[in-house]
Amino acid sequence: RSLMHHLYPLTLYERPPDASPHDALIASPLVLPPPVGGPLKNPFPKTGLMERLAYGDLPGIVTAKNEDKASLLKTYAVVHLEEEIRREALVKDWGAFVRFLKLSAAEAGKILNYAGISQESGISQPTVKTYYQLLEDMFIGFRVSAYSRSPRKNLLSTPKFLFFDLGIRHAAAGLRPSVDVVKANPGDFFEQWVGIELWKRLQYLEEGSLAYLRTRDGAEVDFIIQYQDRLVPIEVKWTEHPSIQDARHLLTFLAENPKKAEKGYLICRCPRPLQLSDKITALPWFCL
Repeated sequence: RSLMHHLYPLTLYERPPDASPHDALIASPLVLPPPVGGPLKNPFPKTGLMERLAYGDLPGIVTAKNEDKASLLKTYAVVHLEEEIRREALVKDWGAFVRFLKLSAAEAGKILNYAGISQESGISQPTVKTYYQLLEDMFIGFRVSAYSRSPRKNLLSTPKFLFFDLGIRHAAAGLRPSVDVVKANPGDFFEQWVGIELWKRLQYLEEGSLAYLRTRDGAEVDFIIQYQDRLVPIEVKWTEHPSIQDARHLLTFLAENPKKAEKGYLICRCPRPLQLSDKITALPWFCL
C-alpha cells in the first residue's frame, strides 16, 4: 500500500522572511491554519519579497548561489519540461507547444484568453485548451475559478491561470529571472505570489478552494478563499500605505455575503498589521 502526497514550492512558513517583526510567522488571521506544531525551524535562508518575486520558492533555487539561480531556472523550464512531456509523448508538435508555453507564461495571472493565445501562436483553440489542461496535469500551473455565487449578474465566468512558481513562470516566458524583471511590473507579480501562496496552503490542507471575482464594469476581488462554510475575500496591493479606499470592493463583497464572509484582508507592504475598519485588516505580506 502507498499514499500519494504532493510537495509544492516552499510556503512562507517554511521559508522565513528577513527583517520581519517577532510575530511575522504567527498563525495567519485568515481561515487557513499554520502547519501542525506551529512555525518550523527553518533550514532555508531568510529572504525578502523582491527575491521571492524574482526567483520563486523552489528549494533547489532558494539554496543555490545567487549567480546560479537564473540559469538553473532556465534549465528547468527548458530541459525538465521538454524531457517530461516528450517522455510521456503528450505533445506531437513540440514547436507549437513551446510557443504556447511562452505565451501562457507571459499571460499568467490574467483571465484566460484562448482566442488571443490561439491567434498569436497559430494553434487552434481546442489545442490551446488541451495544452492548458496538460499544464495542470503536469502540476506546472493551476486555474483560479471565477466566483459564481454573487448576486451581481454581470460577472465574468472565465478562470485565471497561474504557474506554480514565479521563477519558473519568468523562465518559461523567455525572461532571465531577476529583480529587474520584477521591477517592470511589481504589483502584478506580487498578486500572483499571494495567489500561489494561498493555493499551496489549500493543497496541503486538502480542503477548500480559491476563486476570484470580477464584473464587466471592472469591480474585482483578487482572491476569495472558500474554506468549509466560510468565505474570505482578499485584495492585493503593492502599496506601503493602504487605505480603506483600497478595500472598497472587499466591503461590497462582505455586504453581499454577510452570513459567510465576516472579514476581508488587504495584503500589501505595510510594516505592520493595520485595522482599516471593523471588518477590513491590512496585512504585511510576511504575516500572510
